[in-house]
Amino acid sequence: MSSSGKRILVVDDDKINIVTLANFLKPPYEVIVALDGTSAIKSAKQNNPDMILLDIIMPDMNGFDVFAQLKEFEATKNIPVIFITALDNDEIEEKGKTLGALDYITKPFDKTIVKTKIDSYFEKG
Repeated sequence: MSSSGKRILVVDDDKINIVTLANFLKPPYEVIVALDGTSAIKSAKQNNPDMILLDIIMPDMNGFDVFAQLKEFEATKNIPVIFITALDNDEIEEKGKTLGALDYITKPFDKTIVKTKIDSYFEKG
């Protein structure tokens, strides 16, 4: 399955992280961005992304709460989510995976690792 044409929603309150992720994911992916949890939920409903890269620590609503709300809506409940966060401990990673996240990547992130995880998910798809 080709990865081109896939839409990824990047959610992070740090604009530098968003720009960095968007720049190396485009192409082949279409990148949509949101700077906070509320915008992320709205964008996910409107844009129907194929995947969400979701920060955990954000000012209005943390990534775990965003993820839980996405699971409540039929249109967004099956979108795969990869958490990308500065929180680097096993408890947080376990919580994300227990909630149903596809994966967990720590910041500062390695572009190759991020791209490889995304590409391999879509290739399996």
